[in-house]
Amino acid sequence: MTDSSDNIGKVWMREDRILRGGISARSRAPPHKKGDFFMQKNRSLHTTQSIKRLVIAGLFCALAYAAMFVTSWIKVAFLTFDAKDTVITIAGLLFGPVYSLLISLVVSLIEFITVGDTGFWGFLMNFLSSAAFSSTCALIYKYKKNIKGAIVGLVVSVVSMTAMMVLLNLLITPIYTGMPAADIATMIPTLFLPFNLTKATMNAALVLMIYKPVSRVLKAAKITDVSDGMRETAKKEMESNQKSSLLTNLLIIGIGVFFVALSTVVFIVVLGGKFSFMA
Repeated sequence: MTDSSDNIGKVWMREDRILRGGISARSRAPPHKKGDFFMQKNRSLHTTQSIKRLVIAGLFCALAYAAMFVTSWIKVAFLTFDAKDTVITIAGLLFGPVYSLLISLVVSLIEFITVGDTGFWGFLMNFLSSAAFSSTCALIYKYKKNIKGAIVGLVVSVVSMTAMMVLLNLLITPIYTGMPAADIATMIPTLFLPFNLTKATMNAALVLMIYKPVSRVLKAAKITDVSDGMRETAKKEMESNQKSSLLTNLLIIGIGVFFVALSTVVFIVVLGGKFSFMA
């Protein structure tokens, strides 16, 4: 009886303390959940990944901007070839079409501020041209991650960029050049169409040549491993690489070299362009 009475008394006393707020803040605190540690770890990982993405995007912006100067080595009339779309497209193939779209915008804006001489309209055409080429290829490759997907993406990119530039030449070029639209229209089949088709083809060939080596270097440095989705992408590409033979890779590079050489011949011989290194 004594033990029972003591137990009942202790319960009552505890209940009385609870009713009067006598329980300490530590006792009232909710129990620690096992998932809290993993949530904090995931938040920290997400922050690290976000910083890594910004660094990577900045790196490719710098490389694309540098490519604009280093590869501006062929001039056809007042048009100049450069390989910045190659760099932007490789970024899109590695990290997705959103990256290529944003890098196209940033690089075009920097070019407009620093060296652009065609005003806002030139900036707009520059951005849409790069975005049409790089994001189209990256979007197709995102859903078909193999060599066939890459080739199909590059072919569609060549067509989409060329068509985009023909339309923009008809609509925008008369605005910033001051030339009559009828005169611009006569230059489409003889200058703008063949130039943009050849420029897009050369950029596609360069992507075909250097994407895999760049991809392997970045994966070895763990630069492309910035999220679960990208880790899965890297895993799929690694499996695809293991299946592809050395002969296939050499064939792809050979095709790229052939189209680079062919594009150069078209620029110089057919379109009457000239070399102008570091211009």
